[in-house]
Amino acid sequence: MELKHLTGFVAVAEELHFGRAAERLHIAQSPLSQQIKLLERDLGVKLFDRTTRTVRLTPAGQALVEPARRLLADASAVRRTVRAAHLGEVGRVTVGFAGASSYSALPLLTRAVTSQLPGIELVLVGQTYTGEALRRVADGSLDVGFLALPVRRGITARVVRMEHLMLALPDSHRLAAYPEVPVRELAGEPVVTFPLSRESAVREAMVQACHDAGFAPRIAQEAPDSYTMLALVGAGVGVAVVVESARDINLEHVVFRPLVGEEVPVLPIALGWRTGNSSAALQAVLRVAEEVLPTPPGVGV
Repeated sequence: MELKHLTGFVAVAEELHFGRAAERLHIAQSPLSQQIKLLERDLGVKLFDRTTRTVRLTPAGQALVEPARRLLADASAVRRTVRAAHLGEVGRVTVGFAGASSYSALPLLTRAVTSQLPGIELVLVGQTYTGEALRRVADGSLDVGFLALPVRRGITARVVRMEHLMLALPDSHRLAAYPEVPVRELAGEPVVTFPLSRESAVREAMVQACHDAGFAPRIAQEAPDSYTMLALVGAGVGVAVVVESARDINLEHVVFRPLVGEEVPVLPIALGWRTGNSSAALQAVLRVAEEVLPTPPGVGV
């Protein structure tokens, strides 16, 4: 039983499902019809009942549809795996991530790698903020990481997202009535943010923006991740400066407003890897990343 005959059978069965197969099956000498006849001869059963007006699957044909689909899918996976091995696209790639930016981007990358590079295993390392990611990429304990610019010497980076800063606040907060919130309005407000030890680029940007506006932020509590931070905001512990991607995290009683002012930067979020890392698996993952996480227009890095 040849796969190309199964391919023809499945194609006709699917077209028949949508009412489009009868005309094709009546072309007796067509390659597709010949494939089906050869498959029927090989199996020793009739797969279709044909009349001058109708075509329908026999019970044997109905029983074959799902196994044939699975067999073709398995054959396709085998081809991809063999091709990956031939190209060196096998192995393990460790990916560091943290924060809402990577929460949004990471699923796009992992799904694409799973689909296109079946020979590569992605090892995901969470709560790896920019400072730690830079160190671990440099020392080789991470292959690639989501991080904020700038990067240190010896690391190559490509921007995959530009993040505007937002203010997350309880829906009952006075600033929730503002369409956008100037940085100066944060003076005196209790703020929830990432721990200083995490070396978060978002925390650094928030602190710098407040200092540029003439005050120091009042840190009320620290949170290890974006979900916990927003939960604390919803509980009324304080407000939080977050990236725009955090709006994808839906929690009750939390609203988001753009943070504005000359002091407010736009954060470039990048994928960073050690310059000169020639791992075929890493290079394959980076190629896939360029497809699903392209550099935003107008960004040069």
